[in-house]
Amino acid sequence: MKILAVDYGDSRTGLATCDRTEFLTTAITPQITLKARNKVAARVCEVAEEIGAELIVIGLPLNMDGTEGERAAKSRKLAKTVEIWSGLPVRMWDERQTTCAAADLLDESGTFGTKRKEILDSVSATVILDDYLAWRKEHPGEI
Repeated sequence: MKILAVDYGDSRTGLATCDRTEFLTTAITPQITLKARNKVAARVCEVAEEIGAELIVIGLPLNMDGTEGERAAKSRKLAKTVEIWSGLPVRMWDERQTTCAAADLLDESGTFGTKRKEILDSVSATVILDDYLAWRKEHPGEI
């Protein structure tokens, strides 16, 4: 299944996708730098259509204790808008620690400075998608 993953942020929104076999994840660049939720939602829907996505996974930024705060509420609003506008199923996915994991990956590859800022959120989206795909392997048939 072709899946689009979204790491929604205040300043930038990262996107990633996987191949139809759900084996290979790829960051989509450039990141979305729009800030207004409706504009971000519109761009997410455009990308979903461009890549032929069948499902959209949006990171849910939970607090470390598992509760939801303001950022999670914003992500849920984006998800609802994207679901309505795209007509695709949308799945929220716990994104705790994904930015840290993405930063570690970029450290290992020697990516720093401006280049890092340009791709950090898209790499975070790949981490979200990788985690979701690992879960799907353990739960076949579920979305």
